[in-house]
Amino acid sequence: MSGPERSWPRRLATLSLAVLSLAAPIVAAVAPGAAAAAPAAAAEGDVQPLGTRLGPQALSGYVSIPPDGAGLPPGQGTAAGGEVVWRQDCASCHGVDLHGQKAIGAPALVGGRGTLATPHPLRTVESYWPYATTLFDYIRRAMPMTAPGSLSPDQVYAVCAFILTRGHIEVPSGKLDARSLPRVQMPNRDGFITDPTHGAPLPKDAPG
Repeated sequence: MSGPERSWPRRLATLSLAVLSLAAPIVAAVAPGAAAAAPAAAAEGDVQPLGTRLGPQALSGYVSIPPDGAGLPPGQGTAAGGEVVWRQDCASCHGVDLHGQKAIGAPALVGGRGTLATPHPLRTVESYWPYATTLFDYIRRAMPMTAPGSLSPDQVYAVCAFILTRGHIEVPSGKLDARSLPRVQMPNRDGFITDPTHGAPLPKDAPG
């Protein structure tokens, strides 16, 4: 065996030792004893050391809201209140009329009914989204783009009510809360099927 051929196993062994030395602190951090000793999470949104136990409040921002509304926070909002929030935090990207701005990649949120089966479908909250709870979940996590997660539950409920009302979707009793939001009947609710492997909604025309 030539010199280079004899040296590669030694290099591989050296690399393996280096990887193990880097992994050792991680293993120690996630070991049961280390996790038990880790301090409780501080303020929500703080970066916590690996192995830190997170409480329900900290975890709530990472749990999706399912169609039945499980996990929706207390609060309520109306379309009138949502319009105020919209003009302040949302209109600069999605437009006052909710028709979006293609130039900056902000999609339209209303319109598009009857276009999904055409060569030029317009997929919006009004025409495409199957559940109103998804709208709440997405706005709470990701909007506004410049300050995601900054809206209060009342503000998110209100913005949802505003978007749905502008999309001619009935808002029960004129306001949204944890009880009424899951009851909203979205126009394309029957346009999805349940993914048998994960339980998530899939468009009926999705590839098998």
